[in-house]
Amino acid sequence: MTSNSNWNIGLKQGDSRDLIKRIPDKFVDFILTDPPYNIGKFSTGNIPLPGRTPMNNDVADWDHIDFNPEEWADEFLRILKPTGNLFIFTSYNQLGRWYNCLDHRFDTSQFMIWHKTNPAPKIFKAGFLNSCEMIFCCWNKKHTWNFISQAEMHNFIESPICMSPERLKNPKHPAQKPVSILKKMITIASNENDIVFDPFMGVGSSGVAAIELKRRFIGFEINKEYFEAAKQRIETKLENAIQ
Repeated sequence: MTSNSNWNIGLKQGDSRDLIKRIPDKFVDFILTDPPYNIGKFSTGNIPLPGRTPMNNDVADWDHIDFNPEEWADEFLRILKPTGNLFIFTSYNQLGRWYNCLDHRFDTSQFMIWHKTNPAPKIFKAGFLNSCEMIFCCWNKKHTWNFISQAEMHNFIESPICMSPERLKNPKHPAQKPVSILKKMITIASNENDIVFDPFMGVGSSGVAAIELKRRFIGFEINKEYFEAAKQRIETKLENAIQ
């Protein structure tokens, strides 16, 4: 991985467990990522709807592959600058594991909630809507923090889920995040020209958000289709920013 201060993006397709080893020590200012939740194994399958196409209740095949947060702690700590921040989207079944492997290694850990104002409906009203996602956050003393007012400091973000025209149709990523909420996190937790890193970038929304905010970006993605879509989105955004 280059250490030249003039570069803006570093995108690689492949297994991030191997690629992350190329990143120098204490090189990254902000890790913002959305790794697999492993909730697919708990899915009850598609939901039949009277007179309509069944609702797809599964995530994706890749979410059924065991994901172990413990395998990432050492590398995240190695590459993160002392002033850096770490934000990880996660779910109820993984939150405790992230906490156990990272909390004792940072001065502070906390969580944020993203409330989705338009979650998928539950037609039969048999339980709560899945309207919230958690973001596990870690930092050390003297970290970068850009709050202007108390009103900005709530650990609660609200927005619709990613919808058309922003949401890609081909390839369609089931967990594509809105650029708007990623920009809010990047604004809070990094400065212009900082390096934002996402080892599970999917279709590249974190990279788009980083480039829009004049940050540099490193992104890895194992799925070739997702990677090509991410590369096109991020490079187009960078070209438009330079013009």
